Amino acid sequence: MDRALSTSTQNRRQRRRWLVGAGLLLALAATLLAFRNVLQPTLERSTILTATTETGDMEASLTAAGVIIPAHEAVITSPIQSTIRRVVVPVGSKVQPGQIIVELDRELTTSALAKLQDEQQQNRNKNGQLQLTLEKALNDLRSQEQVQQVKVRSLQSALRDEQYLLKIGGGTSESVRQAELSLKVAQLELRRLGEQIRNQRAANAADVRELGFTMQIQDRSIGELAGKLAQANISSQKPGVLTWVNEDLGSTVQAGDPLARIADLSRFRVRATISDAYADALHLGDPVIVRVNGTDLRGSISTVSPAVDKGVVTFYAMLTQDHHSALRSNLRADVFVITKALHNVVRVKNGSFYQGGKEQPVFVVKDGKAIRRIAQFGESNLDFVQITSGVQPGEQLIVSDTKDYADTPELLIQN
Repeated sequence: MDRALSTSTQNRRQRRRWLVGAGLLLALAATLLAFRNVLQPTLERSTILTATTETGDMEASLTAAGVIIPAHEAVITSPIQSTIRRVVVPVGSKVQPGQIIVELDRELTTSALAKLQDEQQQNRNKNGQLQLTLEKALNDLRSQEQVQQVKVRSLQSALRDEQYLLKIGGGTSESVRQAELSLKVAQLELRRLGEQIRNQRAANAADVRELGFTMQIQDRSIGELAGKLAQANISSQKPGVLTWVNEDLGSTVQAGDPLARIADLSRFRVRATISDAYADALHLGDPVIVRVNGTDLRGSISTVSPAVDKGVVTFYAMLTQDHHSALRSNLRADVFVITKALHNVVRVKNGSFYQGGKEQPVFVVKDGKAIRRIAQFGESNLDFVQITSGVQPGEQLIVSDTKDYADTPELLIQN
């Protein structure tokens, strides 16, 4: 026969049911919390880089690739067509003015110079022969002129005689006219000889001048070739360091071919290249910052090449400290062309998070979480990026790459 349960027994059973229910609820909550933590993306603190936004100054710039080169470099070329006989100074050595660097074979040029000198001697002989020939022709004409002058004087005397005879009745008018005609013919011949002598003198002078010009040209050619022959032993005009020399012994070089380069390694400048898309942004005198092995050196653009080669523009920059100890020839450097100076702007250190646009999502670190925001960006350089809105000064920003979480509203940061 069933008995009614006591009140104490019923209370114990009721408490047991409440405890079991509470335990189940706690277990369910723990399960949900663990499941939520599993679903929420997380980042290891050690895998990210952060930076604090701040207010400060920055310089907007364009980045170019640069190479340190000597401020002054002389290229020594071959003065003659020849072959290389001997290289006297090795690359990297210091050279002084007049010190021989390369010896060229002088035999071919010596033979050419001797030929020019022989031709000039022939010209001198021709000049002497021409002077004699021209003088002989002129003397012949002068002799003819003198004979004609005597003939004219004789005919003048004959005319006077005929006129006297006609006057005293011993001559005729016909004889006088004949004497006058003969005298006019003789005078015309004398005048023709005078003109011929003047023409001969002018022709003689022209022939002499022409040969004189030929001899002057030949003298200049001899002088130039003799000067080139004297320079066949290649030497430097200024002190410096030999940075390159043609060491191919026996090879043929043409006049004007480079043989050596002498550089002044006490001062340097920068040769830089940048995409032609920024060609219009380059101007003479624009300030630049050259970063060499962590050292920043300031300068300005001195030359911009007008030509575009394979999509890039080349420009040169002079440095304020062109003798700095960090500078080395052919050392690569980052060159920043300053386009704008900004003051009291919100900035953050540049990093791989920045994609180069004017707007993009960023992650702000707060209370162990990375919260996604949309930030507006302004100018940038290699060191800083300007933030115009979306992030306040003093907030901590993830500056490492977060593009894989661009659509995630919140990330959990685990230490």
